[in-house]
Amino acid sequence: MSITEAALRGGAISVLVLLAVLLLRDARRVPAARFAALFAFGVACYAVVSASELASGLPIWLRPLRVVAMGNPVVFCLFAAALFDDDFKPSWWHALAWLAVVATGAACFWIGTPPARIAFSTIGLACNAVGAWYALAGRSLDLVEERRRLRAVLVVVIAFYATAIITSEMLFPRGSGGPALAAAISAGVLTIVMVFALVLLSVNREGSLIPFGQSEPQPLAAARRKPAVAASFAERSEGGEDARLLAALRALMDHDKVYREEGLSIGGLAARLDMTEHALRRLINQRLGHRNFNAFLNGYRLDEVVAALADPAQEAVPILTIALDAGFQSIGPFNRAFKSKTGMTPTEFRREQLGGRLAAE
Repeated sequence: MSITEAALRGGAISVLVLLAVLLLRDARRVPAARFAALFAFGVACYAVVSASELASGLPIWLRPLRVVAMGNPVVFCLFAAALFDDDFKPSWWHALAWLAVVATGAACFWIGTPPARIAFSTIGLACNAVGAWYALAGRSLDLVEERRRLRAVLVVVIAFYATAIITSEMLFPRGSGGPALAAAISAGVLTIVMVFALVLLSVNREGSLIPFGQSEPQPLAAARRKPAVAASFAERSEGGEDARLLAALRALMDHDKVYREEGLSIGGLAARLDMTEHALRRLINQRLGHRNFNAFLNGYRLDEVVAALADPAQEAVPILTIALDAGFQSIGPFNRAFKSKTGMTPTEFRREQLGGRLAAE
């Protein structure tokens, strides 16, 4: 292994281990931070076992690091899901998926044939595609501007580089690409590690991408940091404009009930308020505390459904009709959202509210 490759890999491993330690120390209660730490540790393991010096064979004491690195594609998917899906909850089947991928990888490497290695590499590429999909699919609905801007930077770049790594391993197994390829891979690992670390640890006026130690809603925390008596004229003007826009937004939602409209987008709502999409995202996120546009709309929809299901005058109206009238497009998302809000199915809620007078639907 050349001095250049050793220096690049050593720097990447040091940054990754430090990042994992910081994430677990300061934000271990945040699922995205835990998966980010696991991903960073997995990349560090890969940086060790993929060194050109070990191309001829991996010592037994380093094989656990290869096992950890094999499961990293699944960890990458879970990290993307936890960071970008506010409703994501870790589950036991995620651990089973990790174990299944690791077992498959171990079997493929034990077999050692090119088709087996290609099969495992294909699994890695599929996981990268899922992670990139998480980054891109909900971008238009993301109200956290920093997270929205950094989706492509953080996840798509990592997915692209991981795909390049997997492809190079398929084309040049066991370090057959030579010193130049090994150095290029090492330089790429260090570059992507620095991007990964800077993005996750960067702090702005709204806080870091992953909220370290934050236990209260960001708008309240921000308001507490800002002295009321020392507010500048610009801040007072901005607050007055926000109050006007909030009143207009609430009028559209409470009086006009625009949340019932099919296909309502943040662009369409911004046009009605004569403001930019960026300004509307900031308003809903920082002033109302919502992180996702669909969740913002569903809050109004669920309030309407809850009131209707508790109303004796509407006990003969089918639940599906009430849900569709409130703006839900199908029964599946409605049932999930309703149970998440109330802890009960719509039928159970209606039966409880109306004193058990309804037969099971």
